[in-house]
Amino acid sequence: MLSSGPSLTISSRLLFKFVLKIFYGSIVVENSDLIPPDGQPCIVCANHSNSLTDALCVRHAAVRHPTLSTLTTVTPPKKRNLLRLTAKATQFGKKTFTSWLIESAGTVPIKRRSDYSEDVQVDNTDVMSHLMDALELGDAVCLFPEGKSRYHPTMAPLKTGVARIVSDVLSRNRDDPDFAIYIQNCSITYTHRQHWRSDVLVTYHPPMRFTPKDNPELLKPVDYANIRQLTENMHQQISQGTVDAPSWEILRSAKCAANIYAPLGTRMSLGDYVRLVKAYIDVFGLAYAPVLQGGDEGKDGASLREEDERIRRLCADLKVYQDQLVHLGAKDDRIRRPLNPYTVTYRMVIRLTWSLLLLSLSIPGLLLWFPVFLTTAYSVHNFKKSGPVWDTWDEIAQYKLIYGLMSGLCVWVGATLATLPFAGITFFAIPLLMWMTLRWLEDAIAAFRAFVSLLRLLCAGSTTLAKLGETRKDLHERVRELSMKYMQLPENPEDHFSSSGGKHKGRVGSTAWESSTKYFSLRRRRKRDWNETLRLYDVVDFPQINSLD
Repeated sequence: MLSSGPSLTISSRLLFKFVLKIFYGSIVVENSDLIPPDGQPCIVCANHSNSLTDALCVRHAAVRHPTLSTLTTVTPPKKRNLLRLTAKATQFGKKTFTSWLIESAGTVPIKRRSDYSEDVQVDNTDVMSHLMDALELGDAVCLFPEGKSRYHPTMAPLKTGVARIVSDVLSRNRDDPDFAIYIQNCSITYTHRQHWRSDVLVTYHPPMRFTPKDNPELLKPVDYANIRQLTENMHQQISQGTVDAPSWEILRSAKCAANIYAPLGTRMSLGDYVRLVKAYIDVFGLAYAPVLQGGDEGKDGASLREEDERIRRLCADLKVYQDQLVHLGAKDDRIRRPLNPYTVTYRMVIRLTWSLLLLSLSIPGLLLWFPVFLTTAYSVHNFKKSGPVWDTWDEIAQYKLIYGLMSGLCVWVGATLATLPFAGITFFAIPLLMWMTLRWLEDAIAAFRAFVSLLRLLCAGSTTLAKLGETRKDLHERVRELSMKYMQLPENPEDHFSSSGGKHKGRVGSTAWESSTKYFSLRRRRKRDWNETLRLYDVVDFPQINSLD
C-alpha cells in the first residue's frame, strides 16, 4: 500500500535542488499558481525528453520558491504537500546511487512491456489500484504519458493510460456529485538538455477538470474514442508549451529565425524566447507538412501553395546562413552590427584580458572541480558507446548529475578531512569556493568565446563579412514579413518583449547600476543569449540521428 506521508524527505529535496542549481544556469517556472490545491485529486503530466532529470526539474522549481514545496518541487506547500512520482520498474532494487535517488523520492515502480521478454508477465494492476486510491484521497500523481524518454525533436504520441485512469477514478466515484479529478499538464523545455549551465523552462497549463456529472462520456462502459480524444487534447496542450519540432533541421532554422527577428540584446524572458521559437516551428512545420507526408495534398486537398514554397525556401536559406555562421564561429549579432578592425582588435584585448584574469582567480577552485569534470566526462564518454543517439543521449544529463554529485561530495569530504585542523572553516569554505569558481569560469569561458569569435571575424576579411551582411539583410526582410504577415508578431520586438517579458530577462537593463549588480550576481550569470552554455563555442547544432524509434 502506498504511504500517505510525504513522498520526499527534506534532505533529498535539498539534494535535488543543490544538484540542479549547479548543473543548470536557471530554471524558470511559469504559472505554478494554476496547480489545483492540496486535497484535489490531480495527475501531473509532462513531456519526457531528459530521463530522470525531467522529474527533478519539475521538483526543483517549487523548492526554489520560498512558498513552494514538493510537487516535483514546483508546487506551493499550501496547495500541494505530496506528489507521487512514477518510474520504470527496472530502475528499482539496484545497489546504485540512481536507484537510491529514485526510491528516496517515494517513486512508484511501473512495469513497461518493452523492458521485459515475451515470456515475462507484465502486470501493473496493483500499482494502478494504489495510485487510484491515492488520487481519491486527494493526492497528486506525476506521470509521463509518452511512456519513455528519448532524444528526439518531437514528442512521441501519448499513451492513453492517463485518460484511462481518469475514467476509472470517475467511474468508481460516479455516485458522488462533488467528486472532481484534474489533469495538470506541464511542458518542460531545455535550451540544451545535456549541457552544463544551460537553462530550463517549466510551464504549467490551465488544468483540465473532470466530474461524473460533467463528463459522463468517460464513465464505464466508455467509448474508447473518448479516451483517445482526451489523450489528443493533452498532447496538444503539452506540445504547445515546448519546442516540439518535426525535425532537428526545422528546429535549428526556427532558432535562427528567432535570433534574426529578436536580435541579441533583446530583453526577452525565457518563456517568450521558447514561445517565439515554437511559433516559427509551427509555421515551418506546416509548410513542410505535405512534403513530410509524401505528397502535395496537405491543405484541403489543394496543391502546395506558393506561400508554402516561399516559407520552405526561407527555412532552407536560414539553414545555409546558420551553417555560414558556424563555419565563421560568429553570432548573428556580429553580422547585424559589423565592427571596424580597430574596434574588433580593442575588444579582443579586453575579452582576452578579462578571460585570463577570471581564469587566474579560478585556478584554486578548478583544482577541486577537476576530479568532478574528469569523472563526468569519462562516464558520459563510455555511456555514449552503449547505444544510438536517440536511445542514449536523453540520459546524458542524468549521468552528469549523478556522477558529478558523487565525485563532488567526495571532493568536499576529502578536502575537509585533508584540512582537519581547520575543518570547521573549510567545511563551508570549500563549497563556497567551488560555487564562486563556477561563476568565474562561466564568465571566463564567455569572454574567451567572444575573443575567439572576434579573432575569426578579423581573419575572415571585409569581403566575406560584407557578403554575409547582404545575406542577412535579405533574410531579415523575409523573416520580418513572415513574422508580421502570417504570425501577427509585433513590429518592434525589442520594445515589446522588454515591456512584457517579466522578471526573468536574458539581458540586464540599460542603467549602469542594474548592469553592474546583475553582472556580479552570485546566483546566476547575466545572460544576453539564452543559448549560452559552459562551452568554448556556441551550441547551435544537434547530433545526427540515423535511426528513430
